[in-house]
Amino acid sequence: MEIKLDVLAFAAHPDDVELSCSGTLLKLTKQGKKVGIVDLTQGELGTRGSASLRLIEAQNSSKILGISVRENLNLGDGFFENNQENKIKIIEALRKYKPTMVLANALTDRHIDHGRGARLVADACFLSGLRKIETKTDGVPQEAWRPNLVLHYIQDYYMKPNIVVDVTEVWSQKIESINAFSSQFYSADSKEPVTPISGEDFFEFLEGRAKEMGRPVGAKYGEGFVCERPLQIEDLTLLG
Repeated sequence: MEIKLDVLAFAAHPDDVELSCSGTLLKLTKQGKKVGIVDLTQGELGTRGSASLRLIEAQNSSKILGISVRENLNLGDGFFENNQENKIKIIEALRKYKPTMVLANALTDRHIDHGRGARLVADACFLSGLRKIETKTDGVPQEAWRPNLVLHYIQDYYMKPNIVVDVTEVWSQKIESINAFSSQFYSADSKEPVTPISGEDFFEFLEGRAKEMGRPVGAKYGEGFVCERPLQIEDLTLLG
């Protein structure tokens, strides 16, 4: 399905977006923006659950978020590389959906896929604007397209944000979208192995992080983003 998106969020694993920037996506969809998600892998190496279950959970979460499209590139959990083949797959998605803004994984994080995915997506966003790189969708040549802005959301490791979005008004829905991935989180009845995100206090960490992000901008809950390049703005009075 071809659809022009305002924002396209990439994630190394299904649930990365939900955990890190789903509040921002919820605010955007409520504003009438067209938003999509591209998961790079199926999360098949995850300790809990399975790839097939994660896909179902991603579909359920997408309904909560109200996004226009979600697809999975199945690049290979844990082993995907920042190589030409994978860059081309991401370029094809960028040219297919023509997002004005891209959100990507944290540049440095506990899981090795996050930083690798961040670099892969950022590189592809640049290359996607080069017209001599030829790609096709359904046999039809694609036009070159480069998003105006690439932002990296913040994941397990703390990073000082350049931008903070107030997500207080959609906090409960954000938590609902995260809980759609129930296989990954705490359940008293679960016999699955314990992971860094399956502990009973993990959601307390999420709330604490959101409060930490929100405090400097006067918000109860915030989501932070990092930008690698300077942001251009014509009217400084739009800030603040």
